[in-house]
Amino acid sequence: METWDAIRTRRNVRSFDDRPVRDEHLDRIVAAAALAPSSMNEQRWAFVVCRDRERLTELARVGAYTDHVAGAAVAIAFLTPKADDVAERESIAFDLGQAVENAMLAAWELGIGSCHGSVYDEPRIRGLLDYPLEMTCDLVVSFGYPEDPASLAPPGSRGGRRAVGELRHEERFGG
Repeated sequence: METWDAIRTRRNVRSFDDRPVRDEHLDRIVAAAALAPSSMNEQRWAFVVCRDRERLTELARVGAYTDHVAGAAVAIAFLTPKADDVAERESIAFDLGQAVENAMLAAWELGIGSCHGSVYDEPRIRGLLDYPLEMTCDLVVSFGYPEDPASLAPPGSRGGRRAVGELRHEERFGG
């Protein structure tokens, strides 16, 4: 798949079939996340890969919109260091977003769907994953082969996308 096609067609998948994700595919997805650019190449992240069905079911309870994790073949929890400084938190979040999107695009190329979910219950996910106190987890991403293979093909998202002409400005916002 061409990069442009992956960007143009990728969308969230929340319903998965029961096939496991092949080890080599999972390795590639995690590697794609690890290869994302980061500020000063600090790579302020760690990834906890979860495949155990009971753990996936529990992870599905860490946010208001994380139900999709329960049916996934695998989920990856994206961990970052805690930061008190607002600018540092924003920098970490920006870097993490790039790692997540890299992982999701790599999965899409392999025919694997994904969906991110925000963590609202940090104490619960910390208990499930046992990560250090100096880290936090704000995102968990589900991965799996789509229950409906047609979801891998265009058209794009429901409701459409805003036209690029509405979003693009030359030289100045009003220009």
